[in-house]
Amino acid sequence: MGGTTEASSLARALAHLGTNAVFSYAGRTAAPVAQPLPTRIGGFGGPEGLAAWLRAESISHVIDATHPFAAQMSRNAVQACAATGTPLLAYQRSPWVAGPGDDWREVAGIAEAVAALPDAPARVFLAIGKQHLTDFAAKPQHHYLLRLVDAPQSLPLPDAAALIARGPFTLHDDLALLKSHAISHIVAKNAGGSGARAKLDAARALHLPVILIRRPDLPARQVAETLDAVLAWLHGTDLGV
Repeated sequence: MGGTTEASSLARALAHLGTNAVFSYAGRTAAPVAQPLPTRIGGFGGPEGLAAWLRAESISHVIDATHPFAAQMSRNAVQACAATGTPLLAYQRSPWVAGPGDDWREVAGIAEAVAALPDAPARVFLAIGKQHLTDFAAKPQHHYLLRLVDAPQSLPLPDAAALIARGPFTLHDDLALLKSHAISHIVAKNAGGSGARAKLDAARALHLPVILIRRPDLPARQVAETLDAVLAWLHGTDLGV
């Protein structure tokens, strides 16, 4: 179950090893990254549909390498694997942690992120994807800069601009981006990893406040944070995680 940089790295490793594997995309992106494995795109129909697919395809192991905020898919995987007795491993990047010079305000969700924005007009880099843009229409006084993988058909915000780009992003580029758009605030999800970290490093360098949305709570599951640990799990090594 992919959609992340880590999932693509795992797919390349499994293809190199000749592993019999299937890569599954949720289908939220119009042009997903091509993978060196047989690929399916689209949902399963909830945990029951996923369980039925696991049985039909004789799946022996499931690796959840979805985005840390793809909470419903991860919950479905936990339920489906429990129902079918299929071993499940979450391949999950560590969350970002604030360091010296960071001005972060951590919030629990989208509604709290909207509330945390100032009342006075600001210029906001809204780095949250496309699913929750309408929530920010509650504060229409701000200018919003969006960075999206796919060009939107329309923007649900009265004052917004969309940049179409796919990571990973560099510190040099994100510094230039924030400066050229005179950004005063950043709203982001705590996705972790290195591919989207640059905006936070750029915010530190420019002394900009960041509203960082915490990861959703998920059921208990076995977790690995490195490719080697995932491959060890597949080959039956006790990870102790």
